[in-house]
Amino acid sequence: MAVITKITAQQKNQERYNIFMDFGKGEEYAFSVDEDTLIKFKLKKGLEVDSYLLTEIQYQDDIRKGYNLAVNYLAKRMRSEGEVRNYLTEKEIDEPIIKEVILKLYEYNFLDDREYAKAYVRTQKKTTDKGTELIRKELKEKWIDENLIEEALNEYSIEEQMETAIKVSEKYLSKNRFESERTLKLKLEHLLKRKGFSFDVIQAVLRDANFEKKDEEEMDAIRHHGEKLKRKYNQFTRYEFEQKMKQALYRKGFSIELIETYLRESKQDNK
Repeated sequence: MAVITKITAQQKNQERYNIFMDFGKGEEYAFSVDEDTLIKFKLKKGLEVDSYLLTEIQYQDDIRKGYNLAVNYLAKRMRSEGEVRNYLTEKEIDEPIIKEVILKLYEYNFLDDREYAKAYVRTQKKTTDKGTELIRKELKEKWIDENLIEEALNEYSIEEQMETAIKVSEKYLSKNRFESERTLKLKLEHLLKRKGFSFDVIQAVLRDANFEKKDEEEMDAIRHHGEKLKRKYNQFTRYEFEQKMKQALYRKGFSIELIETYLRESKQDNK
């Protein structure tokens, strides 16, 4: 039976200890353990250690190492169980050890996916302009259970969703005044979808948004795009030029009537 011959603290980590043993061929380094493991198994010089006890010591120490890794990871910010599992897997911790670590983390209240999901929703609604569908997607990526996600999303009321979506809408409309009415509506709808707002919220915002432009505003918008297109197509014949201008401006959402008005105006300016 092997005997512990020496125990020394590690130089770089005073909370871990190197265990030296004699397996019948003289003293040699055997393994290292955390201070808690050292105390738990009452390891000391002269203690006889059989193969079963040696395996149990190393197993418990692996749990302790995994636990310490997890606690340090959680110290930076709140995490989900899935995030911790993934982190420990990346650190090459074996699955049986991970299971034991997760149990200990729950025992000491370091993990709570329900509260994590609720806190995540509250933070996102206060600090971002995301809708519920995007937040739902992000929580799924953090391995949160679907039922807990649904419960957490109640932290983001429909009134709050509408308020955020309207702010997104107003900001977009103010920055894109040279777009046509049709293009504004289509692009805003796509933007709100990308932000993760639900169908009902998007439709409500689109109904209430003011896409209408005064005649002069519409002319300013088509002139803005038209001047750029003129430089692009000015090498073509008059007929080809007008056809390409009509097609390009129509694709940008301007009405045929407005395009004709703009082209007539453009002809007058060129005389």
